[in-house]
Amino acid sequence: MGSRRDLLRLVLFGAPVLLTRCMESTQAVPPEALNGRLHARVDPSSSARALVPTSQPLPLRLGTPRDGFFYVPASAGKSTRAPLMVFLHGATGTGGRAIQRLLPHADATGTIIVAPDSRDETWGSVTGDEGPDLDFIDAALEKMFQSYAIDASRIGIAGFSDGASAALSLGLVNGDLFSAIAAFSPGFLHLSSPATGTPRIFISHGTSDPILPIERCGRRIALELRSAGYSVEYREFDGEHTVPDDIRAAAFRWFTAVR
Repeated sequence: MGSRRDLLRLVLFGAPVLLTRCMESTQAVPPEALNGRLHARVDPSSSARALVPTSQPLPLRLGTPRDGFFYVPASAGKSTRAPLMVFLHGATGTGGRAIQRLLPHADATGTIIVAPDSRDETWGSVTGDEGPDLDFIDAALEKMFQSYAIDASRIGIAGFSDGASAALSLGLVNGDLFSAIAAFSPGFLHLSSPATGTPRIFISHGTSDPILPIERCGRRIALELRSAGYSVEYREFDGEHTVPDDIRAAAFRWFTAVR
């Protein structure tokens, strides 16, 4: 197993992206280098708030009609503090559409879901302008942390396709916030700041994916992350660029499992 200072070489369509792993470094990082960082945190001293089941828009538009959606299942009230998953949709998608396929699994595991919309048609982690998305995700998380009793040890980030690439990128940089990352058919990852923490990682990919070929994407990413010392649950399925429902179910069970 490789050192956590290893250099990850992840390739998308033959183009190398070099990512420095600095998890064990004690050297202070200058503020201007803290790109990709999220700042919202659960206040451990706050009193747990009642978990009232709901499904509604955020709403946090912040100057754009694109918003997002969140869902609090009735089953979340069975524990004092509930797990929370941030879900990032694929390119051209919305959180409101993406969240619909997740609701049965949120119900089954008592997971609160917040599904923000990207500020543009896809995520800034993919296009190279992640600032507006970071601000919006931070605002969405702050709202959830202020409104609901969230288990700080079970906050995850997940996504599909472009959203999976963004989830990996943001999840590794913010591993002190996210304890788990689920990437469904990712294409690549890009670290704009040193990685932090040791989040668990779940990756799935279709063996016949014509958009993000498994050999160059899912398999390679899983291999490199394992080599860098991460705990990776990797699952392949017979299919194309999609997420089978049994894969979604497995990811939610994996995310909420007590560790």
